[in-house]
Amino acid sequence: MDFDFTQDQQQLREAVQRWVEKGYDFDRRRKIAQAGGFDRAAYGELAELGLTGLLIDEAHGGLGLGPVEALVVMEELGRGIVLEPLAQTLLVSSTLARYAPDSVKQTWLPKIASGEALVTLAHQERKARCRLDVCEATAQKTGDAYTVTGVKNLVPAGDQAQAWLVPAQLNGKLALFLVERDAKGAGAWGYPTWDGARAADIKLDNAPATLVTANGLAALNWAVDVGIATLCAEGAGAMDKFLAMTVDYMNQRKQFGVAIATFQALRHRVADMKMQLELARGMSYYATLKLGEPEAERRQAASRAKVQLGQALRYVGQTGVQLHGGIGVTDEYAGSHYFKKLTQMETTWGDTLTHLGEVSSRMQETAGVFA
Repeated sequence: MDFDFTQDQQQLREAVQRWVEKGYDFDRRRKIAQAGGFDRAAYGELAELGLTGLLIDEAHGGLGLGPVEALVVMEELGRGIVLEPLAQTLLVSSTLARYAPDSVKQTWLPKIASGEALVTLAHQERKARCRLDVCEATAQKTGDAYTVTGVKNLVPAGDQAQAWLVPAQLNGKLALFLVERDAKGAGAWGYPTWDGARAADIKLDNAPATLVTANGLAALNWAVDVGIATLCAEGAGAMDKFLAMTVDYMNQRKQFGVAIATFQALRHRVADMKMQLELARGMSYYATLKLGEPEAERRQAASRAKVQLGQALRYVGQTGVQLHGGIGVTDEYAGSHYFKKLTQMETTWGDTLTHLGEVSSRMQETAGVFA
């Protein structure tokens, strides 16, 4: 199988890479984090690059590209640990394109593609933990109209979004709705997250909603699998950059008159970091390429990738900080922000143990070795 990227994909990577290096350096990111974790201007710059419409077809104003292009983009944004939630835009737009009726697509996809509207997934509840089928939010239908009541937590940039994708119980079955932030009965309370980004808790009290699909669990599974695939790519990019920073520091830091990069024991640890990075990168490709497969195979691939990613994030993050020493945890140094981001990623979309359980539960008698 050919894993080389096409010329167009390489050009896309280079365009995003230039923006991260010149338009989103560490000083700008730190100021955005200190100001609350989201910058509308930075998100607008992503839209100007066409990235908000990456997975939206051309008929709705997008680029009409696919998951491999999304992987390329997220790797480069991961290298800059960009705070603005483009991954949410990618998973929401692909979910709407796959499950929403034409009326919803025509209303929202052009606005998402242009960057006019930010729509994020609001699915997490305190009692659900990592189970997607557990949902206390409820929906009611009156005539042709729907309303949603419930509380959702840790909604990415929830108080900055123009609308949310909200799963809720409708007649005993999970359905997926789109709720506008300005709708009557909707409220959002924002706060910074540990990695410097922004999230919000939202409360809906008979808030008017638009039905996206009555098959909410399948749509939610799809959205989460796309989210895991983009996270794996973002994590690979962040680890790659943090490893490079670590090696650069070791070549400058001296003990006993020589650079610590010459110490054999430390070189072995760097080699282990590189190995974990490449294992995670390979599983990132695997998760992305499996997005087109049937749901059971796709979900299994996503969990496998998340297990490997989680192990790599923990090892690369912790080892990188240890090799830096005290400077590795100072707020003024970029490395500490990479460490926080890698640590936060390990728990996003379910932690490593959760997905290890998912992988185990889907094993057959052959464990996939001879199947």
